[in-house]
Amino acid sequence: MTELLGVAVLGAGHMGADHIRRLDRVISGARVAAVADPDAERAKEAAAGLAGVTVHAEPEAALDAPGVSAVLIASPGPAHEEALLAAFARGLPVLCEKPMVPDSAGALRIVQAEVRLGRRLAQIGFMRRYDAEYRRLKALLDEGSLGRPLMLHCTHRNVSSPPGFTSAMLVNSSVSHEIDAARWLLGQELTAVTVLRPVPSTGAPEGLADPQFVLFETERGALVDVEVFVNCGFGYQVRCEAVCEAGSARIGDEHTMVVTTRGGAREEVAQDYLVRFADAYDREVQAWVDATRRGEVTGPSVWDGYAASVVAEAGVRALEHGGRVAVDLAPRPELYAEVGR
Repeated sequence: MTELLGVAVLGAGHMGADHIRRLDRVISGARVAAVADPDAERAKEAAAGLAGVTVHAEPEAALDAPGVSAVLIASPGPAHEEALLAAFARGLPVLCEKPMVPDSAGALRIVQAEVRLGRRLAQIGFMRRYDAEYRRLKALLDEGSLGRPLMLHCTHRNVSSPPGFTSAMLVNSSVSHEIDAARWLLGQELTAVTVLRPVPSTGAPEGLADPQFVLFETERGALVDVEVFVNCGFGYQVRCEAVCEAGSARIGDEHTMVVTTRGGAREEVAQDYLVRFADAYDREVQAWVDATRRGEVTGPSVWDGYAASVVAEAGVRALEHGGRVAVDLAPRPELYAEVGR
């Protein structure tokens, strides 16, 4: 393929607008061909200044727009299933932001729909797999010089939670990234979840169980713990330490600019995921565009999206009812590669 890949972007909110900017200004080999959002003014604003872009209120109208040969879904999670199925019906390659589908039943329907096609069309937006530090940690674990991984210690902190954020969303929205990262880093499925709740922070909105401590078990006996704290008040922090039989490795220690002035020094702390993972998003979208132009589909699959949904649902049950909750995955179809690849 020599011509630019024409992409329809579904959703023009915070994430969608950033992807539109990325496709227009950062990524090579692609252009924004159509934008769809129920808020027509927001869609027009996101597409302003882009040549040859059509703007739509309905997703399917954008998929059928002239010049569209691929789809980037950045709309709210409840709209993803319908958009994915519409893309599949048209044979359009898709990059879909997480969550692929909020509930595991819907996620399984997406898996089954792609299996019926007999080929992969969708990549799911677990962008940490494209972060330079995470990729170095993955390569080190795969190399095996540190021995068998025994534990992952993870931290996920946000400055503040958006309006309407619920206790369940700490697991099924925030920790969903750690769910996928753990499966990918270890090459193992997660088999059980336990959620512990300390006394809520005084900085958390009333009724929000924040922070939480989430413990995952894996199929080969490793443990993964996640501290998730979405109203820490001071910065966006993501860390991961792998503890293995012969050593450990840690990422996410904010190797950022340190400003020194008279009387002291100040280290910058990212305030937003779009800042901390800007490079990862760039790498992710560029890899998707490059693969699509080659006629290939790489990266996290719809099975990965389904597995994350099932594990997150088990985590929410553990949060709400207490105790250890087992993860019950459907049989893995042959279409999908082994865990973590």
